[in-house]
Amino acid sequence: MQPTTSRGVLVTGASRGVGAAVARAFAERGDRVVVHHRGPGSADRADEVLGSLAGEGHVRLAADLADPAAVEALAADAVVALGRVDVLVNNAAMIAEPGSSASRRGDHPLDATSYEDWVAVWQRTIATNLLGPANLTWCVARHMLEVAPADGVPVGRVVNVGSRGAYRGEPDIPAYGASKAGLHSFGQSMAQHLGRHGIAVTSIAPGFIATEMAGYAMADPAAAEATRAQSPFHRVAQPEEVAAAVVALAEPAAEWASGAVLDFNGASYLR
Repeated sequence: MQPTTSRGVLVTGASRGVGAAVARAFAERGDRVVVHHRGPGSADRADEVLGSLAGEGHVRLAADLADPAAVEALAADAVVALGRVDVLVNNAAMIAEPGSSASRRGDHPLDATSYEDWVAVWQRTIATNLLGPANLTWCVARHMLEVAPADGVPVGRVVNVGSRGAYRGEPDIPAYGASKAGLHSFGQSMAQHLGRHGIAVTSIAPGFIATEMAGYAMADPAAAEATRAQSPFHRVAQPEEVAAAVVALAEPAAEWASGAVLDFNGASYLR
């Protein structure tokens, strides 16, 4: 059954992969969605996602989340487009590429990365994966507190897309793992602070997902087999599975899950 009240939903990093699946899932629910992407290079893909969404009232917005001014503008533009942002999904993330010592998929192991590249990778990764969501949450949460929701809609929901790597460790991409651990911790801090205002904050920590970002893990038969073997289900997640969990965490009835970090890795890593 479709809900009677449409919500405004801002999904970052929605031009592909999990973000695109999340945008489609909210649209199918009857919500109006802002499809966020980083810049001109991803505009065509974002337009494709926008065109695939069920219903009406959706819009595409671009912003570099590493730029605080761009984040502030993104939040303001989303409010104009939607009228009210009821749900924020902090999904956008990157695995920053080193420079001269670059290897595959942005690897930057300490013993094989120059200091210059090490510093640059950490700065870019943290700026996008942690500071960006933190700044956007500030902007959107303040808006949620200032503008009353429609009848039957909670004050707000924030869902952060983290990673299993925050717990198991990422020896070759430590900046990525640390940024996701920070995102989980940030979400729990905001859950405790914003709960008094009626805003619930949750996080999801997926393992490998069949997306471009994790393509290296399925690049050849041996790598694909090793990746699938991490889970007793002998497969990786599909973006639509992650999207369904994100939508469930953002439901009005999911308030009591606030502060939780949902392990979503097919029992491939247990803590």
